[in-house]
Amino acid sequence: MPPKNSRNQVGLGRAIINRKVKDARAAREDTDKYTTDLDTGLQSITQERNLDEFLNTAQLAGTEFTAERQNITIIQNSAVTSVGHNPYLLSSQEEKETLRRHAQNKDRLRVPRRPPWTRDLTTSQLERQEREAFLEWRRSIAQLQEAENFLLTPFERNIAVWRQLWRVLERAHLVVQIVDARNPLRFRCADLDSYVHDVEGPEGEDSGPKGLRRCLLLVNKADLLTADQRREWADYFEKEGIQFAFFSAANAKALQEAKRLAEEATFDQPQQNEDNESEDHSEIESEDEVVDATGDPAESHTDESTEETAPHADTSADIDPHHLPVDASETDDPRTRVLSVLELEELFLSSAPDLSTFATTTTPAPSKLVVGLVGYPNVGKSSTINALLGEKKVSVSSTPGKTKHFQTIHLSPSIVLCDCPGLVFPQFATTKAALVCDGVLPIDQMREHIGPIGLVVRRIPRGILEGTYGLRIRRRDVEDGGDGDGEQVTAEDLLVSYAIARGFARAGQGLPDEARAARYILKDYVAGKLLFCHPPPGLDEDAFNARSRQLALERLAAAGKKMAPATHKYARRRLGAGKVLDREFFEQGSELAANAFVKGGKAFIRSTAYPHQNSIGDDGRMVRGGIKADEAAVKGKKHNKGNKRAKQRSGKGYD
Repeated sequence: MPPKNSRNQVGLGRAIINRKVKDARAAREDTDKYTTDLDTGLQSITQERNLDEFLNTAQLAGTEFTAERQNITIIQNSAVTSVGHNPYLLSSQEEKETLRRHAQNKDRLRVPRRPPWTRDLTTSQLERQEREAFLEWRRSIAQLQEAENFLLTPFERNIAVWRQLWRVLERAHLVVQIVDARNPLRFRCADLDSYVHDVEGPEGEDSGPKGLRRCLLLVNKADLLTADQRREWADYFEKEGIQFAFFSAANAKALQEAKRLAEEATFDQPQQNEDNESEDHSEIESEDEVVDATGDPAESHTDESTEETAPHADTSADIDPHHLPVDASETDDPRTRVLSVLELEELFLSSAPDLSTFATTTTPAPSKLVVGLVGYPNVGKSSTINALLGEKKVSVSSTPGKTKHFQTIHLSPSIVLCDCPGLVFPQFATTKAALVCDGVLPIDQMREHIGPIGLVVRRIPRGILEGTYGLRIRRRDVEDGGDGDGEQVTAEDLLVSYAIARGFARAGQGLPDEARAARYILKDYVAGKLLFCHPPPGLDEDAFNARSRQLALERLAAAGKKMAPATHKYARRRLGAGKVLDREFFEQGSELAANAFVKGGKAFIRSTAYPHQNSIGDDGRMVRGGIKADEAAVKGKKHNKGNKRAKQRSGKGYD
């Protein structure tokens, strides 16, 4: 121990105590005794470094790798054939070929299955079986990537997270898969439906019949789609035999907020009337009048106050202007109807299987319907749950599950929601740029921004980009990589215009910060400010988004947004780039002239390795000896006798 008067309170005694505490904690973790200090390992791992991925693949494949120093392969990229070609994106022909290969091999993308189990298995035996099945699944995914050269989305690589999905599927009677309406096929796992039907027994045991559970596809953010777009998707889902429903958690939240504000205004109006009457009358009101004014207002007052305050409540609700309004005429087709919260709850009850089929000889039939909610982390699963809970008048209690990772939430006396943690399923992808635009890869961690922005300018027209941000984007000619009519936008032009208008500049020479501008634009695209909806397979993208683009242009025109200030104004040249270059080259005195021309400095003098070279001037004419050097000295003479403290200006602008 340190001396009593010493300032250093850390000594040998404290180190021994810490060591004993650490050893005791390690001993408790190795035993089977219950403790609340558990290392669950529930950490989502969707991406790995190249070295980690290589080592894990080698371990899964069971192969020993040796270095071949003499076997050298030179990898060369194909030459760029056009000026406007983006090396990070696929051409139209390459994209069609890639999608065709995806359709042929879509059955090979499977969800890891939990191996069959019974109650007689011990914990160690069950965990060993799960690890072996998971390693076999990882091996199949690695072989699919290496042999067929497929690009897959980042998927979950931690078995602890997949265990949560297994237990949710085993407990649930109805499995609801939530997807984003802008690209439902990207966020839908087709193999999950097959896995749900393969789960045996009422609790997933290997002792019961299969096919008891049912699936439902909930298309969230349906307010971003028009009625025609929802009709096209409804036709596709019916053709594929998929049970679906359209829902909008944002609209449900806005309606609940408007309803809450209307109720508050309704209860505040009788209270104000009561205060006014108390000033005029000194007598005490009867008990019935007090209850009528504070707790249960009369029906006539409720109707009048609701009619007066409802418009104000609608305007104060936080409704996103980029979401398309749901018209009453669009609800004629029941397939394309955007369900409310109460209608969604009724759909859960009608789509669920008969609970009596889950009864066994040892366990009775369940009394409540368990609805399992599964989906990607960014498709609005939490918003859907909050919208469902916000509609209820009674207090909602949250009870922890057996594993304390997923939650069972009592929605009503007959429905229990089983919330699964967000899970990333393996899916085919064309490029990494598409994964960034879909919100699968984090935008703040991207290293290359030209590819994702190239997809954005392909999908969003020039008018919407300029109207949304108030920009003047450069119009390129055909020789500069444009399309001739000036409507095509390149990624570089959009980023430069956005960065200059917002004042984003890099340190050093003050060039526009294109990477920072790309992050802002991509976040607006993922949030739906720049709207693009993927069509069902077989439909044209431009025709599918024609109506939504027209509505966006009308909304921007009605808003009357001012153009952002720009320091650079692009002037379209009457001549092509090639002709302008030729004219500048052959014009005497130009910066690109063939003959040397220096203004305000010493003239250009070629090296004189031979004496006769002094007899030729800069323009190629014969001169007498000595005149060339004299002219250079006279033209380049500067006394520099001005005021040195005065601020010097070059006379040229920033651009």
